[in-house]
Amino acid sequence: MSAADFPVDTIRPLLLEQFAVLDDVLAGVDGDRWFTPTALPGWTVKDVVAHLIGTESLLEGIDAPHVDVDVHTLGHVRNEIGAFNELWVEHLRGTPGAAVLTRFRDIVARRRTTLGAMTQDDFDAPADTPVGRATYGRFMRIRVFDCWMHELDLRDALGVPTDEGGPRAELATAEMFGAVPFVVGKLGKAPAGARITLTLTGPLARTIHLEVDGRTRVVDEPSGPATTTISMESGLFVRLAGGRVRAVDRLGDVTFGGDETVGRRIVEHLAFTI
Repeated sequence: MSAADFPVDTIRPLLLEQFAVLDDVLAGVDGDRWFTPTALPGWTVKDVVAHLIGTESLLEGIDAPHVDVDVHTLGHVRNEIGAFNELWVEHLRGTPGAAVLTRFRDIVARRRTTLGAMTQDDFDAPADTPVGRATYGRFMRIRVFDCWMHELDLRDALGVPTDEGGPRAELATAEMFGAVPFVVGKLGKAPAGARITLTLTGPLARTIHLEVDGRTRVVDEPSGPATTTISMESGLFVRLAGGRVRAVDRLGDVTFGGDETVGRRIVEHLAFTI
């Protein structure tokens, strides 16, 4: 990827829009609804907001809080990024939901100011990101992805549906669709010579052709008939890839063709997020 893949004039307005949409969703939450469980193990609606506060605070140079709990011992913490996220969740666990929303709005206001002053050179600057050393612009695209996924988490938990397409969704899922060759080849272990066609319907409809020849790559046109086909609704794909639902519980919503064993193995290993 080059700097041109992460234009400030595209990513910044969509990230700021995503912050505003999250605020709109949360503005209607009160009372015990803050403690509604989400699809994320151990996290309530309020905990998701605490996590969002933590990441944006990190980007503003605010140190993670000290907590008395060893977050590494929590069953849903699998790595250091997860441990960092949990520090903010634990730190704000006893804070009322309304106060957590105020904290979210405060840090978003700071982020709006910081992002508003940034240039393309700032977005092109090297940065440590959740996917390793990249650029600040790549990190901001990942922020759109993370915040958009958490918007879905909140909506699913609270029963507040929305159209899951549009520019924010397309930018967010660029991270997800960019990982498809890795998911199919490395996690799903598609065999050499396989030609796989993944078809998604719904708001993020698309058809992705992949071929395995030494490595797994996306192709515009397959070199022959697909050896495996997989079809599902885009919302299900997003939640499977994000680890929000288990493939074993949703295989009935997926249509397979050709080598179904390969197809099922790919779907069962779609989850790639940390």
